[in-house]
Formats: sequence, C-alpha cells, structure tokens
Amino acid sequence: MTTADIIIKNGAVFTGLKEQPEALTIAIKDDKIFKTGSEADLTSMIGDDTMIIDAAGKTVMTGFHDAHMHLIHGVLFDDYSVALSDAKSLAEVQKILRENKDLYLTGDWLIGMGWDHLAWGQLEYPTAQDLDEIFPDRAVILIHAEGHYAWVNSLALKIAGIDRDTVAPDYGIIVKDDAGNPTGILIESAISLIGKYAYQFSDETKKEMVLKFQEHALSLGVTAVNEFFMSRAHETLFAYDTYKTLDDADELKMRIHVWPPMNGDLKPAIEMRERFQSPYLQVGGVKQFIDGVITGHTALMVDEYKDAPGNFGETGYSYDELEKWVIEADAEEFQIRFHSIGDGAVRMGLDLFEAAQKVNGIRDSRHSLEHLEVIDPQDLPRLKQLGVQASVQPAHIALMPKESHIDRVIDSKHDYIYNSKTFIDQGILVPYASDYPITELNPFLGVYHAVTRHDYEGNEWNPKEKVSLGTALQAYTLEAAKSTFREKELGSIEVGKYADIIILDRDIFSRPIEDLKVTKVDTVITAGKVREI
Repeated sequence: MTTADIIIKNGAVFTGLKEQPEALTIAIKDDKIFKTGSEADLTSMIGDDTMIIDAAGKTVMTGFHDAHMHLIHGVLFDDYSVALSDAKSLAEVQKILRENKDLYLTGDWLIGMGWDHLAWGQLEYPTAQDLDEIFPDRAVILIHAEGHYAWVNSLALKIAGIDRDTVAPDYGIIVKDDAGNPTGILIESAISLIGKYAYQFSDETKKEMVLKFQEHALSLGVTAVNEFFMSRAHETLFAYDTYKTLDDADELKMRIHVWPPMNGDLKPAIEMRERFQSPYLQVGGVKQFIDGVITGHTALMVDEYKDAPGNFGETGYSYDELEKWVIEADAEEFQIRFHSIGDGAVRMGLDLFEAAQKVNGIRDSRHSLEHLEVIDPQDLPRLKQLGVQASVQPAHIALMPKESHIDRVIDSKHDYIYNSKTFIDQGILVPYASDYPITELNPFLGVYHAVTRHDYEGNEWNPKEKVSLGTALQAYTLEAAKSTFREKELGSIEVGKYADIIILDRDIFSRPIEDLKVTKVDTVITAGKVREI
C-alpha cells in the first residue's frame, strides 16, 4: 500500500469542479494529488513519515492562478519604488517625495508608482518643474497608476536627451508646452525613452526581485501566474533569463507562464519556448497591444468618446501590420493575447483572429483578448464562435469612480462596461486576474469585486454581472489553468494533478461575503513542501 507524504483532513474542500465545497480528505504523494475520499478511505495511506494536516473546517482549495499580471513591474513598484497611490493632491505627492528623497532602492534613480492627477481633481498633468524643486540633482521617474504615463524631472529628460526637437516613437507622446518644450510627461511608448536609463538592474537585483515576488504571491495563495510584458513603454523591464536561472536552480516554487512580445520577430519567442519547458516555467504564447486606456482617450472605440466628440481613440500598430504578425504567430501555433480595452480594439482583435483562421485553419488556439473593458453587443457572439477567451480583471471595477468610464463611454454602452457574467453565460472561457500592479495581487479582493460588483467606495456597478462565489473561484483557478492549456495538471483538486493546494484561515462559504476582504492564507503546499504563512 502506498503511503502518503501529506494528508489533509477535516477541510471544506472546494475542488473547483462544483459550486460548493465538499467533505473530502486529500492524500498527496510526490507533489501530486494521489487520492481523495473520506478520512476512513485514506487511513491505510498513513505511514510513520506522513504529515497529517487538520484543516479544522476551513476552506481547502487549489492555489490561485493569476491569469494576467506583470511580475517584474509589480515587484519593482511594490518594493523598489516610492508609493504615491494614497496622495490626494500634487502637494501630497511632493511631501511623500521629500520624505523619500534620499531613498536608494535600485540605483541612482528614484522610481515612484501610483500617482493620478484625475484622482486629485486636477485635469492638467503635473510638470518636471514640480519635481525639480525637490530633485535638482537626481533623476526621477514616476509611473502613473495605470502604467501608461510617466512623469519625470528635468534631469531625467536631459539624461535621455529629450528636448523640443525630440520626436516621439510610434504610439507615444512627449507632452510639450505652448513653446514646444517637453513638460515632463511621457505617454505610452515614449516612456521607453527614459525607461532604458532608469531600469538598469543587475542580475542579482532581478533575482532578488523575483524571489521577493514569489514569497509575496505564495503568502496570498497565488501558486501560478501568467506574466506579460507590460508595453513598449517599459520594454527594458524583462526578467526572462532570471526566471530560467532560478528554475534551473530549483528555486521556483510557483508556476510562471510568460508571453514575450509579438513584434514581427518570432525567433526569440521560439527559442524561449524550446528552453522553458519545466513544470514551473513555460512560454504561454506571445502578446501585443491593440490600444491604450479609456481614461487617456487612447482606447480604440466603435463610437466617439462622449466627452471628446470626434475622438475614437487609436491603435498602437496598423491593422495590416498586426494581421501579418498574427498570421505568422498563429502558423507557429503560438497562443496570441491582445491588450484590447475599447470595444473598437475588441472588434479588431476578433477580426485579426478570424483572419488567421482563414489562412491557417481552425485549431484550439485559445487566443485571448485581455481586459475588454467595453464590448459592442454585436461582437459578443463572435468570442464563442472564434474560440477566443475573455480575460477579465474583476478588481478593475473598483477603479470605476477614478476612471469615470461612464463619463467617457456613450450611454448605450454602459451595460457593456466591465462585463463578466455575460461572457460566462455565453460559454466563453473567462479566466480571472489582477493585472498586478495596476490593482493588488490579492486574489480574494478580485473575487470580492466579482461577486459584489462594488467599487472602493461601496458603489455597485452593473449588478447584472455579479457571479457566485464558486464561479469566481473557478475563474481564478480552473479557468485560468485552461487559459494556459494546463487544465490536466492544474486548477482543481483532482487525482493526478499537481498538489498546489492552499488552506485558508476560515471557511469562506459559510461566512459573510465581506469576509473576503480580510481572508488570509494559513498554509500553502507547492513543490511537495508545506509552508505555514
């Protein structure tokens, strides 16, 4: 008789296969789920060295799989930069910066994250001069809360050689004043002009950053992630070689799936796919941006912006260029993911995937549209017809007061802002994610917003899009595993799957839904090892 390495008993086990938890005992052997059943069924598997964990009625489930996040960016902004998200005014930002002006976390540059002038009640962007009085001799880059804008001081502009004659790269804007001089605000790909100087981290620093993220993720019960390059704005912030180094040294205890850029040159992605083939590190596919964000009027819309007549947003690349790249990547059987926030970008993404099917034939590609913050109802059936998944970040709903989509999107589309249940009801694959660091990595917050549709101020948005607790957990586990073609290995508690299992500090099914906001993880099991949090 096989003896188990670990047995978990007395838990309210959410397997991911049903809406409600079950009374199951779980036997783990060699990092796999070996058997499930009643406690009596598994008694014979207890040996002298078997670790027995009494879950004491708490929720036991598979680890969360964050289906869309930015690993190195997140840990940079969480642990190696100055946090500005709580500032309510320019003066408060300046106060925080003065208190941290001598902080050196990654090198000579000071990096900050989270400012938002709209949240200050200010329509005008801040300027380099607002920073120069604090940092006359030290370069500064401050990334906006959405990640699509940067605010820098004059020294940073000088180091990067940005002046009145500098031409912004494609899909980028160097904001200039009436006299033609750069103001210190860089938008989209223009951020890369500064980033290549600011984001110069040593291999040791990157290794430290990844391991710090891993500890943070596991403490939250996140055992797998889909890691995307953030944009051309931050194109130097890659850590692919670091992931490989850590994987080769058996230091990865969570599963990382990477999506390098789709940019017309597939050789790096093909080479990476050949090298990254362990249970803990794999290439999921390739990713690119179709549009920007609604708050900056750069998301591509079917209808003009309500607050900017005549403006339909924009694309990062021409349709013809993207079509060429998509057909080539699809022919190489890469999964393709598009940042597509506006309903115009969603439609373009669907058109591109349909074009690839016409050339290369139909396969189970599971291509994905990421975010889908607005969708035209005419395009809803096409997601299912084309086999395209809708990757949703439910915590984004919490940002609604700040983002004010209802002020920008025409009234007839308000029912199609931040859909979730609508997609699920149509049989579309809907994995949940955080979009960390745009929102917190904590998956319980994402689940809370999916179930309640509450924003940070307690307002309810599109309540018809509420889902059940079980459905939200499935989207954050099994559906996320499906998003990477790993549903036979991950995402649910089933015999033969990896034992990436977490035990919470309560039974979330028997407690008020508000408890999700304070729910913690007691125990994490990965790589056959038990971690007490």
